Formats: sequence, C-alpha cells, structure tokens
Amino acid sequence: QVQLVESGGGLVQPGGSLNVSCAASATWFRIYIMGWFRQAPGKQRELVATIHADGYTNYADSVKGRFTISRDNNKQTVHLQMNSLKPDDTAVYYCNAHLAKDDYWGQGTQVTVSS
Repeated sequence: QVQLVESGGGLVQPGGSLNVSCAASATWFRIYIMGWFRQAPGKQRELVATIHADGYTNYADSVKGRFTISRDNNKQTVHLQMNSLKPDDTAVYYCNAHLAKDDYWGQGTQVTVSS
C-alpha cells in the first residue's frame, strides 16, 4: 500500500514559479515510477511528468522546458518545480505512484495561475 500527500499548491501570477511536493509512504518507494498529473475543470486528467527509478524523466509537450520533476528516494519525496507558469496550467495537481498494474493517487493540490 502506498500513501501520497501533496503540498505546495496555491495562487501565482502568470510568469511566476511554484514548487509542489509529494510525500510518499511506501516500502519499495525507490522502484516506483512517480508522476504528476493534473486535471483542469471540465477536462480529463492528463500526464504532466514522470520520473523512473533510474532518474529517467518524461514530460508533456506543454510543460517541456518549464517544469522539472525530481525525486529523493531517501526522503520518499517527489517534487515538481514549475516555472514560467501560464493560466492554462491552472488545475488540481495529483501525485501518482505506478508499479506494474498498481496505481496510487494523492488527494491533489490546487494550482491557480491568475493575475
């Protein structure tokens, strides 16, 4: 069983930066693929970024060059550094842990980009 708790969301102006974090409780955290997804009102949940156990990262085209995902296996945390934020980045951001057929989700943290 994996428990995920996100933090760090909030209101930021366009062009600003924000860092959201995910604290995990998992026996084998270091082997999970960790990811961030987001869901805007009226839209489907979409992938933002993932990071594999070996540090390999993958990003949605819409955030490449602006967002950076990282993980600390010792602290069992995952971070998403978001720069040059746009109003289209407004969404609830969810932390995800994936391994084989299992997926675990956090409760989400709201990120609002608005002037």
